[in-house]
Amino acid sequence: MFEKLIEELENLKRNPISIPIEFDEEGYLDRECPNTKCLFKFKVLGDDWKEIFKEEAIYCPKCGNKEPSNKWYTSEQVQAGAEQGKEIIMAKIGNALQEGAMDFNSRQRRNSFISMRMEVTTDHHSEVVMPISALKEMQLKIKCEKCNANYAVIGSAYFCPCCGKNSSDQTFDQAMKKVKDKIKNLKTIKAAISEISEDEAETTCVSIIETSLNECVVAFQRFCDQMFLENFSQVNVKFNAFQNLEKGSKYWKDNLSKSYVELISSEELILLNIYFQQRHLLSHTEGIIDEKYLERSKDESYEIGQRIVVKENNVISCSEILIKLKNELKKAIANNM
Repeated sequence: MFEKLIEELENLKRNPISIPIEFDEEGYLDRECPNTKCLFKFKVLGDDWKEIFKEEAIYCPKCGNKEPSNKWYTSEQVQAGAEQGKEIIMAKIGNALQEGAMDFNSRQRRNSFISMRMEVTTDHHSEVVMPISALKEMQLKIKCEKCNANYAVIGSAYFCPCCGKNSSDQTFDQAMKKVKDKIKNLKTIKAAISEISEDEAETTCVSIIETSLNECVVAFQRFCDQMFLENFSQVNVKFNAFQNLEKGSKYWKDNLSKSYVELISSEELILLNIYFQQRHLLSHTEGIIDEKYLERSKDESYEIGQRIVVKENNVISCSEILIKLKNELKKAIANNM
């Protein structure tokens, strides 16, 4: 009586249901980090996923988590796949039961003293397989300089999902973009918070400006740390040396034959030194001027005991000088190879 049902269940066991996933209009495939503390969503070019990416290891562009390729389905894909898979299975089971009932009823004798009839009532389910829809396109497209894999993110990415490379150049550029975006949106942020509290709006914007100056210095330090290690791995560099312009410049001069003053103007280097010293004050003295700041920065606009004032244009100026210095360092390294 249940031969059709048993046959269908055996068929499902031998032939698992496969539900295709759509690429977006630009040919990118949605992926999601399986690390529950991250769950970062990104996209990879569909052709690259088939041809370049390896099954044994995919990397999260944000946290660097490494997992096999079958672990990177998005939450939306898993949910849609589960719902559609359940619908298809219920439809197959329902159809098998109905076929079994029809077969059973056809074998019953007419005009017999005892007659039986089987009826199967099921909700309507569809066996039609529909591709899982793609999420909207992501604007930031990245091509890995090592393996040439193409991927896309919202915000920032630090690792190539294909080879796991952490690009110092790419990370620095994204950090500078983030800083500039925050400064550009300060007025909007201030206006929104002012509706709740003008005091909170002011302190929030000051905090954004000051932390942005710190982010500029840290981004440059990380760029130099990694770029120097890639090119001069035999040299032992002291911890956080590239947060100090004088020490950092000497490392490059000794190994690349180029100091900072040979890569940017003396005026730019003077300004950069002030920004670096101000960042040091914000990190260690809450921005209060001390004797070391006056000695190292040569900034005559303050006296000991005052607090520095950092404006939006100072952060933008710092970021632009650092971008220029980074680019000139890359050129010098390329010419040295």
